Formats: sequence, structure tokens, C-alpha cells
Amino acid sequence: MPDYTLYLVTDEPEAYSSNLFDGVDAAIAGGVTMVQYRATKGSGRFLYETAKTLGERLRTHGIPLIINDRLDLALAVNADGLHLGQNDIPVHVARRLIGKQAILGLSITDPEQLDAVEYDLVDYLGAGPVFSTATKADAAPAIGLEVLAGITRRSKVPVVAIGGIHHSNAKAVFDTGVAGLAVVSALSRTADPTASAHRFIRAIQGTT
Repeated sequence: MPDYTLYLVTDEPEAYSSNLFDGVDAAIAGGVTMVQYRATKGSGRFLYETAKTLGERLRTHGIPLIINDRLDLALAVNADGLHLGQNDIPVHVARRLIGKQAILGLSITDPEQLDAVEYDLVDYLGAGPVFSTATKADAAPAIGLEVLAGITRRSKVPVVAIGGIHHSNAKAVFDTGVAGLAVVSALSRTADPTASAHRFIRAIQGTT
């Protein structure tokens, strides 16, 4: 069973104080349990080389690499999984191509979308944005904690919360029953990703 507790979603390379790879390594040292490579710009070759290197480094830590949206990229670098949005390739097609063992996630931005989820094909749902966020330009409206809790209760697979999650609200989000928190800027746009990740873990555990 994958550990979704602290799910790092990568930011644009320039967001990191050092570089993407070192930033991810530092966050893992603080407690990150899963990494999704999400890139919105760059050539196909650049994305491939970055994902390949990231996957190799993650394997040394035993951390799964999930690719956002790009089925071709996930297959090319033999990633551990794929995360799809509502407008991406259909779930049943993705599952057929990536195989039964790969981790397959699906974004949910509205509770009504739960009715169409193929629970026998997906491993987890990414629900959000919980709060408003500037990280994703085309993000849907924030759903809030109450709606998130409802999605978590209804879902037949683990739910990972995403969108505007920071140390100050992490415990409240986790207490809705989600399996994990997906975090972008709070783990990338910081001088100390290790300390930031560790603060999230402590918040989740209620030790802060």
C-alpha cells in the first residue's frame, strides 16, 4: 500500500533555492513519502531527462515517482505511477497501458465527480484545491474543509488533499480523514525543505 502521508508535487525548477533534484532530496530527508513530477514547460527531451534523473534518485530512497498528466512520459521513464486530471486520457485507457501494478491517481475538484470514478481502476483520488492557490494557474475554485471531508467519506479509495496547504492548516486538513497532504510551494519555495517537510509531519502527528 503506497504511503501518501506527505506527497510532494514538484514546482517549476526556478522555484528552488538550489535545484529541483536537491530540493526534492532535502524534502525527502524531512519526511516526504511520495513525489509527483509536474512540469508545465520545457521540451520533451528536457522533461524526459528530468523525470529520468528524478526517478533514479528517488529509487535510492525507496520513494515512488508519479508523473502528472503525461502517460507517454510515465512509460518512457518507467515511473511508478501516473496522476490524471478530469480532462486527461480516460482512466481505463491509462490503466491498460501502465499496467496493474502502477499507481494511478485521479483529480477530483467537485463531489459530483465521485459518481463517475472507476474505483476498480484508480488507487487514490487527489481532492482540491482545498484552499485557494497560486501554484496552479488553472486551478478550480477552492472546495474547503467541509466538502473535502465529504469527499473523503464517500470515496472508496484513499484521498490526498491538495491546494493551499501550509503548516498552519495541515492538521485541520489531515483531520478530515484524508490519507495524505499534497504540497507544492511550501516544500519548494523555502530555504530549508527538510525543516519544512519535518514541520508538516509533526503537524500531521499533532506534535506541534
